[in-house]
Amino acid sequence: MNDQQLLRFSRHILLDPIGIEGQERFLQSRVLVVGAGGLGCPAALYLAAAGVGTLVIADDDTVDLTNLQRQILHRDSTVGHPKVESARTALHDINPGTEVIALQTRLSGDALLAEVAAADVVLDCCDNFATRHAVNRACVATRTPLVSGAAIRFDGQVAVFDSREPDAPCYHCLFPEGGDAEEVRCAVMGVFAPLTGIIGTMQAAEALKLLAQTGKSLAGRLLLLDALGMEWRSIALPRDAECAVCGARDTR
Repeated sequence: MNDQQLLRFSRHILLDPIGIEGQERFLQSRVLVVGAGGLGCPAALYLAAAGVGTLVIADDDTVDLTNLQRQILHRDSTVGHPKVESARTALHDINPGTEVIALQTRLSGDALLAEVAAADVVLDCCDNFATRHAVNRACVATRTPLVSGAAIRFDGQVAVFDSREPDAPCYHCLFPEGGDAEEVRCAVMGVFAPLTGIIGTMQAAEALKLLAQTGKSLAGRLLLLDALGMEWRSIALPRDAECAVCGARDTR
C-alpha cells in the first residue's frame, strides 16, 4: 500500500482481525455483485469504500424513478440510464482506486460461470429465483463463496453459502428450484427503504470477512429480520445430502 492508501484505510488497519494483511487482501480481491438495485447499491458502496480492488456489477436494467426511494447509488439525473453505469459513476466518486467493471447484462450460461470463477466472492443481490439459482449453481461448481440477500415489504434475510466448507449447504438446499417458494416483487408488494440498506450492508460485511479470512461467517445459518418489529431470528441451515445441486459434491 502507498501512503495515501494507508491513510484512507487506517481505520481498518487499526482493527487487529483485519490489519494491513486483511486490507491488502481487499485491495487485491475481485467481487461480483449480481444486481445493482436495493441490495446491490449499499453492498457495492461499502465494498468500494472498504477498498475492494475490482468490483464487477452485473445488471441489465435502467434506472427508474421508483428506484430512487431505496437504490442509493442512483440519482434523479441518471433516470433512464443503465444502472451499472450509474453505479460505476457513484462508486468512482466514493473511491477512484476501485476498478468498477459494469456489465449491462443478465449473466447466464458460460458468461456467468466465467465471472463467478474469476471472483473471490459473489453477492446475490438480484430479485428473481431464476437468477438466484443460476448464480448458486455457478458458485457450487467453482466453489466460490456466495453471500445471498433478499428484502421485501418489512422482511429481510441474509445467508452465506460457502462450498469450500465440506458440510455447507447451498441456496438450493434452502429453496429447491421448482419448489413452493413464492416469487414476490417490490413493484407489487412494496419494500421499506432502509431494509434494503440493512441487508445490503450486511452482505458487504460478510463478503469482507470472507475476503479478510477473519471472524465467523453466516455459512450454515440464515438470518431473518422483521424490520417492523426490529427483531432478528437465526436459523441453522443443514446441508441436504440429496440436493440436486450440491448433493454430489466431494466433501473431502
